[in-house]
Amino acid sequence: MGVDGSLRPHVEELFHYLTRKDHNIYIWSGNGIRTKDIEKHQLSNFVTGYFEKPVHDYWANTSKLPTEDQPNMVIDDNLEIVAVLGGIWVNQYYFPNKADIEMKAVKEIIAEIELSGTSEDPRFRKLKF
Repeated sequence: MGVDGSLRPHVEELFHYLTRKDHNIYIWSGNGIRTKDIEKHQLSNFVTGYFEKPVHDYWANTSKLPTEDQPNMVIDDNLEIVAVLGGIWVNQYYFPNKADIEMKAVKEIIAEIELSGTSEDPRFRKLKF
């Protein structure tokens, strides 16, 4: 989401794709639990749970989550956390931008990983979990 609370384009499309593939979606943020923000955009039915994202010692703090809630794919705009945990790094999103296609790219990377077990996209980092 943008700093103004706007929803990044193609998020709902990505959430539909992930849930159709039986993936769980957890929302985490370094700004606290974001339940109300997700409800505002009518996306709650896609979300399995919410967490406060660790802002340091990513591996140690994420490993403290219950086993069933530990991420197996992190999608984040913080390259450092993606490098430590593995997943997909996305550009930051600040303000409404209808031309933004980051979530479409995420969907394509995930589809590639589902087919081959990896991705050649430079935004992908090998999964650590």
